Amino acid sequence: MTPTNQPEPTSDVAAPAGPHVVVVPDSFKGSLDAGQVAAALREGVLAAAPDARVTCLAMADGGEGTLDALLSTWLTPVRTVTTCDAVGRPATARWATSPDGRVGVVELAEASGLPAVSDQPLQPLHAHTRGTGDVAAAVLDAGVEEVLVCLGGSASTDGGAGILTGLGARLLDAEGRVVPDGGEGLAGVAALDLDGLHPRARQVRWRLAVDVSNPLVGELGSAAVFAPQKGAGPGQVAFLDEALTRWANLLERETGVRVHELPGAGAAGGVPAALAAVLGAGLEPGAALVAEAVGLPAVLDDAALVLTGEGSFDSQSVRGKVADGVARVAAASPARPPVVVVAGQVLLPADQTRAAGIAAAFSIAPGPIDLDDLLGRTAGRLTEVAASVTSLVLAAR
Repeated sequence: MTPTNQPEPTSDVAAPAGPHVVVVPDSFKGSLDAGQVAAALREGVLAAAPDARVTCLAMADGGEGTLDALLSTWLTPVRTVTTCDAVGRPATARWATSPDGRVGVVELAEASGLPAVSDQPLQPLHAHTRGTGDVAAAVLDAGVEEVLVCLGGSASTDGGAGILTGLGARLLDAEGRVVPDGGEGLAGVAALDLDGLHPRARQVRWRLAVDVSNPLVGELGSAAVFAPQKGAGPGQVAFLDEALTRWANLLERETGVRVHELPGAGAAGGVPAALAAVLGAGLEPGAALVAEAVGLPAVLDDAALVLTGEGSFDSQSVRGKVADGVARVAAASPARPPVVVVAGQVLLPADQTRAAGIAAAFSIAPGPIDLDDLLGRTAGRLTEVAASVTSLVLAAR
């Protein structure tokens, strides 16, 4: 997916004789975005090794923040489209294309995210993804050849039906009437009308960035695991699971694709189910997809050290999150550089850290400290720890 004519990542090229250090962090949510984290780490690297060549790439795991991470590397204009949020209110959502215009990026949280409707009582049965369908239509109108949909932060459990609606499809009940938006509408869906589907929707490649392996339905499905986070009580969870099952049965009948047990189909309220069945979308680990998009594999060819980071380094970090994705790319590179994590807190034992291909992980906390105090000192502490890590690793060379 790496675009052609892609701008070079931010890099210090004046001292080619020095060691090459690659800085590729995630954001520290509630504190700094990925670009700001990278800048703070870079400052620390150069403090310890002034002759170092530092390449900075903002990373994300395919969820919220991925659009910003890609924009900071691609340096392409932000585009917007007028749409609606997850409860139907007017909204504006951002999207972008790669420098060569081949790849369009849709971040689900832009139009259909939970934070955007946090000012309203949660609506687990009615929240939908139709706004994201509007964004996807705008991306298709731009003439892209590939659409990358970044999942995460969803407010709904609608099985991706809203996205299809935004792209021109109609979901009908047994009497031929259009069903309501949201998971509730899926309980009455009897037919899928694709006659009005965007003419380019099936002409492009769709790639879905996911960071979970949950199936669409069942005990580990989208409703059972994630709907409670969106306000669903036990009865609503059971209702939504039955509605998603009905939707999956219809998708299989209409397309021949079975999505009930598809790993990852439960992500973002079941969005992958509709896109995989109707549009042939592929599901891929989000961090690996973003690493490819920003050109990380090529950058690591001669790296002496890789610094990555995130707010909390724990067991989830090595299961498809940014640190895991970076470590996997580094392990496959010719240089096989050591990967070191700098995090707000480190909760993963050292042996599990090494087993994941990560040399070490360090917390920026200087000792017992109040979270608010640490948030105010994040950038400075990132710089200090990066300087210490760089000194240690480069000295060992």
